[in-house]
Amino acid sequence: MYKFENIKLLYTHVLDSVDKDYVLMQIGKRNVSLDSWVEQRMINIAEQTNASIVYSHYREKNNDGTIENHPCIAYQSGSLRDDFDFGDVVLINTDILIGECIDLLDKEWLDGGWYAMRLRLSLYGPIQLLPEFLYTVEKIDYRKSGQKQHDYVDPRNRQYQIEMEQTLTNHLKLINAIAPVEKNEVDIKNEEFDIEASVIIPVRNRVNTIKDAVISALSQHTDFDYNVIVVDNASTDGTSELLASIDDKRLHVVKLNGNEGMDIGGCWNLAVLDSRCGRFAVQLDSDDVYSSDETLQKIVDKFREEKCAMVIGSYMMTDFEMNPIPPGKIDHAEWTDDNGANNALRINGLGAPRAFYTPLFRQILLPNTSYGEDYAMGIRLSRDYKIGRIYDVLYYCRRWEGNSDAALSIDKVNANNFYKDFLRTCELEARIQINDNLIYE
Repeated sequence: MYKFENIKLLYTHVLDSVDKDYVLMQIGKRNVSLDSWVEQRMINIAEQTNASIVYSHYREKNNDGTIENHPCIAYQSGSLRDDFDFGDVVLINTDILIGECIDLLDKEWLDGGWYAMRLRLSLYGPIQLLPEFLYTVEKIDYRKSGQKQHDYVDPRNRQYQIEMEQTLTNHLKLINAIAPVEKNEVDIKNEEFDIEASVIIPVRNRVNTIKDAVISALSQHTDFDYNVIVVDNASTDGTSELLASIDDKRLHVVKLNGNEGMDIGGCWNLAVLDSRCGRFAVQLDSDDVYSSDETLQKIVDKFREEKCAMVIGSYMMTDFEMNPIPPGKIDHAEWTDDNGANNALRINGLGAPRAFYTPLFRQILLPNTSYGEDYAMGIRLSRDYKIGRIYDVLYYCRRWEGNSDAALSIDKVNANNFYKDFLRTCELEARIQINDNLIYE
């Protein structure tokens, strides 16, 4: 098995083995123990499917010697994340590698060229998941999912992120999926609203945190009228009673009985479609708080200044007492007006807090899910409209054991990643269709 270091050395290895149609390659740095006949099994699948890459499920060996299965997810055209989990072992079609990737040898890649190479290979043959557990690796990362999920925005990885962005941009150009640079402005005074802004808080069983969130929202100092709409999704832990005890006419609680089938996206839709919703709908999760009493004003000012469809702020990762914790400030500084909409298809999130121009939100609506629902809206709007960015910390994102994404199972992480890849696939296809139509007009 060849151990991948960089694409130049891989090319040399393949050219020295001209009789090989495929190369079995280790792309991870962990110790690997292959099952019998792994290579032949992968070659069989590659030949049957004309695959450019074959990868498989694998197992992880813990420090105590126990073994856990680690399934992977199927690759989609929208699987554009540079951290897509192929495991540690892949099979590469050498004819496609030699014929289509030679121009990638001209650059020194921070990841050895793996991201650029697999994007290129995906254009000339399917990337095929073999859903069998074919090898075992030594587990070395024992962090919980909530600790891993922000690795991609760690400022220590900034140069890597810049390279990955440019790599994806080049790929999108090749497949005619680049988002338009020119964006539509929003006529934010086109419709009449009784309220200028609404803070939207979906909640279910957050008795320990919901009051902090609501008081944070109600404490905003603004030059406009606003309200707070809480959608209580059938809480049973005292959250409903606590909300009822808050005496403020600006607070509106939409109480669900649990039979409506609402996830977070559905709760958002109910709130924004409510006649009491303001011109701008501004996010606040039931675990979190705004960083100051000026947050809402800053967000609305950004809408007014840039006539954008969506505004995204920056946030600080904190513990329950709001003490900063690694990686600290999350500002998505990689966003630019000219390329942010393209890079959005690579990264796992766009930032927080998120705010939307209500009339446009009502035209699209969020998917009724509890993961990726806001990302779906963000990439959709970024195709046609300007996204306003605020790089000051507007929001404290509190991490605690009760967070819904603090310690997810591998099956749940996979389901979340597969869903976001699906969203990217849909957006990718939409952009290609638009660009293709422009060519023929």
